[in-house]
Amino acid sequence: MTSESRPAANTWLPHFALLALMWGSSFLFIKVAVVELHPLYVALFRVALGAITLLIIVKAMGDRLPRDLALWRHLAIVALIGNVIPFTLFAYGEQQVSSGLAGIWNATTPLTMVPVMLLFFRSERLTKAKVAGLLIGFAGVMVVLGVWAGVGGGTLAGHLMCFAAATSYAFTAPYMRQHVAGRQESGVVLAAGQITMATIELSIIAPLGAGLPANPFSLSWQTVASIAALGILGTGLAFVLNYRVIRIVGAGTMVMVTYLMPIVAVTMGVLVLDERLTWYQPVGALIVLLGVAVAQGVPGRLLTRLRSRQSHLEERPPNNSPSTDPAADDARKQAVSL
Repeated sequence: MTSESRPAANTWLPHFALLALMWGSSFLFIKVAVVELHPLYVALFRVALGAITLLIIVKAMGDRLPRDLALWRHLAIVALIGNVIPFTLFAYGEQQVSSGLAGIWNATTPLTMVPVMLLFFRSERLTKAKVAGLLIGFAGVMVVLGVWAGVGGGTLAGHLMCFAAATSYAFTAPYMRQHVAGRQESGVVLAAGQITMATIELSIIAPLGAGLPANPFSLSWQTVASIAALGILGTGLAFVLNYRVIRIVGAGTMVMVTYLMPIVAVTMGVLVLDERLTWYQPVGALIVLLGVAVAQGVPGRLLTRLRSRQSHLEERPPNNSPSTDPAADDARKQAVSL
């Protein structure tokens, strides 16, 4: 994309930043909500409000949900691996680890996606960059955990649940690429269908796993506000912003939100919940993000871009190069002879 055709930053950057804020702060809202609500109901109320929000948007767009039963079967699977499992596991995990650490674990999703695609979808070619990225990312995870000092900042079970949630996310994109991509429905319609299926699934699972929900009139305003933010913003409007940014600048730029989410999550946890960080947790997070960048080929692309720019500058003739105009050369020679 040339500089002339590159979209202006003000057409997408505010949406991108708002999306990073919405998704990054989700871990704060989960942490607040699980104080009074069972994790299964945190996940259920989140997707229910998200589904209502998206269905209203679909209606306002003059669109409608698909009627293809085969598509609904795929959306049911996507909802399970992309919403039901990770939303529930993060809620369980945050009963035992800080919201900032949960946000850091979420950043490992692009790393876990590489082996997932290699082992289950056969759609990824193993390259040196991906191997290096996985090794760097694994080292970062060990630093986040503080393995030399036991498991710092939470229980091992809490860390494992957050990691399992991130791994479940990793199955979503390749499955959608294989079974859902290329359809005529808009991204917002597909998201509405996906979150609706997640609501149906959790409406069955939550009562079976947690009994009846808490009396809504007994909940604090902090819990109610957190669930509303999780559902309406982080699960509803966030999908609309996500597809809008992808439409303007492409998925390659959109994936960079991965680097901002843990920063938002950690900052929110420290400022709002007064969570404590050890020195090695943010250091480990930076190493994880470096591994993600290497696995995604970011350094290679930057190096290629720099070389291309340098080559372009070298090909441009210098300003003081000799003139090719014979008359100008004769005038220069006469001036020298004088």
